[in-house]
Amino acid sequence: MVTAAQIKSYIEDNLACDYVQVEGDDGQHFQAVIVSAEFTGQGMVRQHQLVYKALGDRMGGEIHALSMKTFTPEDWRKLQAELQGDVDLKGEQ
Repeated sequence: MVTAAQIKSYIEDNLACDYVQVEGDDGQHFQAVIVSAEFTGQGMVRQHQLVYKALGDRMGGEIHALSMKTFTPEDWRKLQAELQGDVDLKGEQ
């Protein structure tokens, strides 16, 4: 049975990432947040394809389902700032 830590390692070993978090405790269904500069200029479908490529044949085999949120480093920084309330991203004071 595959673990969230193994999936995190598979992604990090095969895709240059700034941040990876993988959760899931049933051994088949997982949720991931992945931040990579390789996502820059790519649409969401292409970003997800890059993650699937990093996982190789494990998708659909060891890993039954992976829900993911992918971000470029810039989008991740903006999201973190917004969540922390440090910056109003709409430019309003």
